[in-house]
Amino acid sequence: MPQALRLPALVLSTPVLGRWLALVLVCLTAMVTVLPGSALALTEEQELVAEVWRIVNRAYVDEGFNHQNWWFTRQRLLNRPLNDREDTYQAIRDMLATLEDPYTRLLPPSQYRSLQTNTAGELIGVGLQITKDDESGWLRVIAPIAGSPADQAGIQPQDRVITIDGVETLTLSLDEAAASLRGWPGSQVTLTLRRGDQPDLRQVQLKRDRVTLNPVAASLKLTDRGQRVGYLRLSQFNSNATEAIAQAVVSLAKQGAQGYILDLRNNPGGLLQAGIDIARLWLPQGTIVYTVNRQGILDSFEAYGPSLTDAPLVVLVNEGTASASEILAGALQDNHRAVLVGGVTFGKGLIQSLFDLSDGAGLAVTVARYETPDHHDINQQGIYPDRLVSSVPLSPDTLATEADPQYQAALEVLGQSEAILAQAS
Repeated sequence: MPQALRLPALVLSTPVLGRWLALVLVCLTAMVTVLPGSALALTEEQELVAEVWRIVNRAYVDEGFNHQNWWFTRQRLLNRPLNDREDTYQAIRDMLATLEDPYTRLLPPSQYRSLQTNTAGELIGVGLQITKDDESGWLRVIAPIAGSPADQAGIQPQDRVITIDGVETLTLSLDEAAASLRGWPGSQVTLTLRRGDQPDLRQVQLKRDRVTLNPVAASLKLTDRGQRVGYLRLSQFNSNATEAIAQAVVSLAKQGAQGYILDLRNNPGGLLQAGIDIARLWLPQGTIVYTVNRQGILDSFEAYGPSLTDAPLVVLVNEGTASASEILAGALQDNHRAVLVGGVTFGKGLIQSLFDLSDGAGLAVTVARYETPDHHDINQQGIYPDRLVSSVPLSPDTLATEADPQYQAALEVLGQSEAILAQAS
């Protein structure tokens, strides 16, 4: 005879059980109301919002998501009417805005293609690298691209852009401002600028053009003491930068360069990998940079040699030296490979990754921060040069000339190098 089924100690009477089941059904109904459909029920527009949410949820550097419940942010937006793709993009922008991180942003398809072209070595626009000022909200210039319409018009790092074609930049996101600066070659855009604490505004009309991002300018300089100095100006870390620097160093060495000046002034950065690879050209060994993700886990990139040259090196930096430029400058400084001369750098110590979205748009997400080999966190602080030298306004024609005090200071430091003095004796 089969053994009797043993019932659990807790037994609910039929009326109590009925009320309990009813309560469960009410809770489940409430959950369905809060969560507007399972994955199967999401519309195409909702699915795009959810796709962005998942990427940020998985990759964003701050697992606290700027002190907010990231899941509730998703649910609030999925309950929002999304009638078309522009509604969806605005919902995504609103979601990302809650992070208060201007570098984590949506890139609609046209902007995403433009960014990919930029890092590949060319862009169409005025050649202005920009950011949003955290305190004031105005648009601020990181640096103009060398030889671009913005550079030729005399726009300088730290200039504030008050309006673009009459629209106040306070009302624009970073990507909206960037889109306003781009356009067909030959078309014009008018900027209103403020420099420093000057009360007067300056209006500049720029003609958009195709900006070729040839990132390296190199020449052999002869000092008053007869020393041969290889001068390299690196304007951006794009896909061409590493090969261009390597070729320039080899060429200058064949011309008898006894030391080098690497000019990173007004270099706004670019591809992280390019910054690491260029550091490896100068460093025989040592740590280049540490990256710290949201779990606080350190990863590092190392130099494994051999370097292209062990000749003395001075690096020029200023307030327009940002991002990958700061990685390179910090690596060379902390490894005692170079002396830094100029001004305090910009202070962007955050790393973004680009993610493809299903509709052809892109998503830039801050995934980590970086530290120099000596574990200096430079974000919003910058790197301090070994020799602080004030800058003066310079035109392209006066850069790296007697009118350039930072360049002259670099020559002085280089001329005092024991290696160069030994070659001259």
